[in-house]
Amino acid sequence: MNDYFGRILHTFKSASDPENAYHMKAYMKHQFDFLGIKSQERRSLSQPFLNKNALPPFEEGWPVIRKLWVLPEREFQYLAMEWASKYNRLAEKSWIDHYHYMITYKSWWDTVDFISVNLVGPYFRKYPEMIGKITGKWMISGNIWLQRSCLLFQLKYKTDTDTELLTSFIHPLAGSREFFIAKAIGWSLREYSKTNPDWVRSFISTHALQPLSKKEGLRRISNTI
Repeated sequence: MNDYFGRILHTFKSASDPENAYHMKAYMKHQFDFLGIKSQERRSLSQPFLNKNALPPFEEGWPVIRKLWVLPEREFQYLAMEWASKYNRLAEKSWIDHYHYMITYKSWWDTVDFISVNLVGPYFRKYPEMIGKITGKWMISGNIWLQRSCLLFQLKYKTDTDTELLTSFIHPLAGSREFFIAKAIGWSLREYSKTNPDWVRSFISTHALQPLSKKEGLRRISNTI
């Protein structure tokens, strides 16, 4: 594992670009450092480490993912969460603790959105009995990133979207002026409007939402309600 981790460090740091890093850090409101590796190149560099034959056994993967997560440069978190998604089929119930850690440590939209949709979403499909227990805690946590995850984890569920559950998340947060919450409410509605525009139109017409949430929710359907 140490050699595997070392090869990741060497590969990524060898591709660093200080000028790109400066602009990427500025784009992210100076929240994190960057190596300056643009998305297309990063995906190319990541591929050998994400190849099925290259991945370590899943019980050995999480320690490396955690080591990547604490590194200062954001590209390592991107690799870590993509790596974690490769293990979705093998997810155990206890893995929600790993996802909680990734959501709440070094939190920002660029990682939280991926984790919500591509890690938490598949996890709850596999363990639906865990939804109420976990999301109940996340919703009352006061942590906007855990709340955002509740709003977003069903984004890929389409016809399997539990609208009662989604409503139960939106209702207590509908008045929030927090940008990342209002945006997530709108995003969840906009995505579901691709499957059921009538439900979304009706929901928006009968619920008091922030203007941003309403605007985002109606983006793909008629904005007259």
